[in-house]
Amino acid sequence: MNFNQLSIAPNILRALADKNYTSPTPIQAKAIPLVLEKHDLLGCAQTGTGKTAAFSIPIIQLIQASNKNQESKIRIQALIVTPTRELAIQINENIAEYAKYTPIKHAVIYGGVKQGKQVNQIKSGIHILVATPGRLLDLQNQGHVKLNQVEIFVLDEADRMLDMGFINDITKLIKLLPVRRQSLFFSATMPDNILKLSRKILNSPKKVETSVVSSAPATLKQLIYFTNKSTKKDLLNHILRNSEIEQVLVFSKTKHGADKITRNLKKKQINAAAIHGDKAQNQRQKALKSFKNGTIRVLVATDIAARGIDIDKLKYVINYDMPDMAETYVHRIGRSGRAGESGTAISICEPEENIHVKEIEKLIKSTLKIIDNHPFPQTEKPMTNAERKEWNKEKQRRKQEFFANRKKNKQRRS
Repeated sequence: MNFNQLSIAPNILRALADKNYTSPTPIQAKAIPLVLEKHDLLGCAQTGTGKTAAFSIPIIQLIQASNKNQESKIRIQALIVTPTRELAIQINENIAEYAKYTPIKHAVIYGGVKQGKQVNQIKSGIHILVATPGRLLDLQNQGHVKLNQVEIFVLDEADRMLDMGFINDITKLIKLLPVRRQSLFFSATMPDNILKLSRKILNSPKKVETSVVSSAPATLKQLIYFTNKSTKKDLLNHILRNSEIEQVLVFSKTKHGADKITRNLKKKQINAAAIHGDKAQNQRQKALKSFKNGTIRVLVATDIAARGIDIDKLKYVINYDMPDMAETYVHRIGRSGRAGESGTAISICEPEENIHVKEIEKLIKSTLKIIDNHPFPQTEKPMTNAERKEWNKEKQRRKQEFFANRKKNKQRRS
């Protein structure tokens, strides 16, 4: 199948041809016709499967058709809500590419930056608004955003939205939208809480689903180094002595961890930057831009912040922390070796993470190639169940003690 068979308007097809898009991905082939027929849609698809095009291409076409013979004032007809700033920016950039031969106007709004420029864009008139929940509700409360004429509503990355605690914002948002509208709901997973939310948003939806990503690109090498927790940073420095690794995306489990990795690399005169939710938006964009243009050699990211990072011809990815979920591993390493390009995914595994390796290998139906010829081999043993239970108990005690002390200090200051 090719895009010409999906009843897409000639000017949009022209934009797709500029990007050398000829054949739709499975989610695009299934979703585009249904959206063009104005059905509500429940989509189960991971980031990286082409779902942005699956909803944005038909939205551009529907809005273009609805405004063909109208001279009414430009209004927000489509609202796309997504959890992170990077994803919002990426979706807006994709819309710009798909809509470049159409009269469609669009804008993106997100927190962490001053609102003036965003407000001016909205006031100038837009058809499509891409937004993160917090900034959207803030500007709506100020009267800058009118949602009463929204005809198409997209909730993207719904499971991540709930993980990040946006459920109350989404509930408020739904009440502000017209009851009669077309709604598109996308999530990588469909647990009960997501299905419950979808029922509040959708009306007799059509369901489209693509299989969960369970394999890496064939052109991608997958290597693993076993080491101790205390020698992880030394092993990372050792790996980065390889001059062939000109640029690499490093994954950290936590924000604090990402900052710590970055500090350690800088001490070794390795140009690095961290990107995560606690960074200001201008810092995140500066780091991402510097990485894309080659100024920064190492970009350290958390999984949430990495949503929306799309870098062409990225050859190396390193898992500094092994992910708890095997699907997350596949999603991480899939940022390298795209479109037939070669790539290398390197994992650094400490004893407590050994169990995750087995789960990953079970999912991908392959074994990771062990690199044991390095100066920091794994010598420690994983904790026993009893030791882990005791460790968790102590961790909880320290956490409670920390918050109790913080509360006392706050009371003293007041």
